[in-house]
Amino acid sequence: MNNHVDQVLSCRGLGKVYAAGAEDVRVLDDIRFDLHAGESVAIVGASGSGKSTFLHLLGGLDQPTAGDVLIAGRSWLTMSEKERGLWRNRHMGFVYQHHHLLPEFTAVENVAMPLYVRGLPKTEADAEAAEWLEKVGMGHRLQHTPAALSGGERQRTAIARALVTRPAVVLADEPTGNLDRQTANQVFTLFRQLSAESGVAFVLVSHDAGLAAQLDRTLQLRDGVLSEDA
Repeated sequence: MNNHVDQVLSCRGLGKVYAAGAEDVRVLDDIRFDLHAGESVAIVGASGSGKSTFLHLLGGLDQPTAGDVLIAGRSWLTMSEKERGLWRNRHMGFVYQHHHLLPEFTAVENVAMPLYVRGLPKTEADAEAAEWLEKVGMGHRLQHTPAALSGGERQRTAIARALVTRPAVVLADEPTGNLDRQTANQVFTLFRQLSAESGVAFVLVSHDAGLAAQLDRTLQLRDGVLSEDA
């Protein structure tokens, strides 16, 4: 386990309520959470327990009903939509169950996309992307489009894209949900290695307790409450 020093993300009193007809549905209730540099944390819980909602709030993709989230020392609530986009590009990476790669672009172009958004010259962005693809074991597939990649290769490419901006934290929502057990194990091993090597922190939502146990900490979401998994 890493020695965690720098806090990269935190929330206090975080709550989310959805209006459902005459009744309100409380999805998250008074959540407190701290994440440190280089730390990998798994969030587990039953289907519909609010895991994805929690991740969306941490990433500033949804607004809380109560409480606040600080990312790299700034509150999402103090930012405009444009500022949130810039802050996410600078400090965060995202990986989803579906890879969300753009079909008409090669692996290296898909990975370089966040750097294009930053305005980096294509040559420089592609070189950085190629370096990260090499790190995730995809150095031999740089010029392949997503259609020519296996499921595991697409997810590795998506992980490289999440890391190419050298973010403080990566949020991953069921990143191995579409993969077989062996490939899922490889992807989780990759998360742990990259966390240790680059100091990036990972928050990973998973329904698989066995895989989640490989990370530094496992937290359980149950009835809107986040607690250490026993």
